[in-house]
Amino acid sequence: MVLEEMECDSVYEPHITEEHVESYYGKVHCIMMGTPKTNHPVILTFHDVGLNYKSCFETLFKHEDMREIIRHFPICHVEAPGQQEGAKTLHTGHTYPTMDQLSEVIPAVIKHFGLSRVIGVGVGAGAYILAKFALNHPDMVDGLVLININPSAEGLIDSVTSKITEWTHTLPDTLISHLFGKVEILNNHDLIATYRHLITTTMDEYNVSEFLHSYNHRHPLEVERPIPGGNINARTLKCSTLLVVGDNSPAVEAVVDCNSKLDPTKTTLLKMADCGGLPQADQPAKVIEAMKYFIQGLGYLSSASMTRLGSRTTSFSSIDGSRSRAHTNELQRGRTYSHSAEDKHGPTHSTMEHTS
Repeated sequence: MVLEEMECDSVYEPHITEEHVESYYGKVHCIMMGTPKTNHPVILTFHDVGLNYKSCFETLFKHEDMREIIRHFPICHVEAPGQQEGAKTLHTGHTYPTMDQLSEVIPAVIKHFGLSRVIGVGVGAGAYILAKFALNHPDMVDGLVLININPSAEGLIDSVTSKITEWTHTLPDTLISHLFGKVEILNNHDLIATYRHLITTTMDEYNVSEFLHSYNHRHPLEVERPIPGGNINARTLKCSTLLVVGDNSPAVEAVVDCNSKLDPTKTTLLKMADCGGLPQADQPAKVIEAMKYFIQGLGYLSSASMTRLGSRTTSFSSIDGSRSRAHTNELQRGRTYSHSAEDKHGPTHSTMEHTS
């Protein structure tokens, strides 16, 4: 199914509705941008701990390059219980949903809005939730864009470290360390101050701590890479998946580990050079570029809508640098796609490295 580019190039302003959707595990706040169409996927987002849909995704979805996608796809932002701006403090007797339970909230959202299938876009905790949802409901998912995903449970050492952190750090400090790498925290004071302000002024501290507690007590995704001639029925994501991480992110090792556990024929790892903990905010144009290639690979968006991207040439090379080749209009699966630092500041080239 290919969606042709609209002839009118005027700025498209989607209709926006906000609703609290009831689920078995409580109400979740949802923002629907655009009107869902029968038998047509919706882009569904889920934010990270310490963020809500605005602080996590607004820079990405308000970027001018995102207009092509928004014209074709309604966007449904899902916020975890109590994480939206101005949310009231959850009562102390409330049992916050586990990560597994939060993943089962998504089917209720899909049913509420009458959606058929989704393309999931998640960050951190939200990426984990969407991956879990896709594992349990593969028929509802066309594709996944997972930023900063950690497929593992918190280990013993991590658990002890978290306890010490809880004793010695404030909640905002803990969240900043989760969202950003050491380089950003030390050098980008304005960025850190901005997100610290958002965390402390727009979100309820108790509610955020409950979400963080659920994330820190997650179970491993228990995914396994299928091996030809071996365990071809291994539990893994069935849909095409784009993994994204900045090279200065605290999640780099976790994302690379996740890539090693997924089907290489359906998975692409985009490791962004000169990029921090939130690629969608740090380098939104590059993330959007990758999303357009990814969505086109799913069979949506015509080549006409890729005109701007088609003018850029992408260079691919193996890890040992023994060979390279030029390629246009393709984000190849099962490989690592790294934007150079130069590309962040101007249209030069990108490098894609093979992964094992």
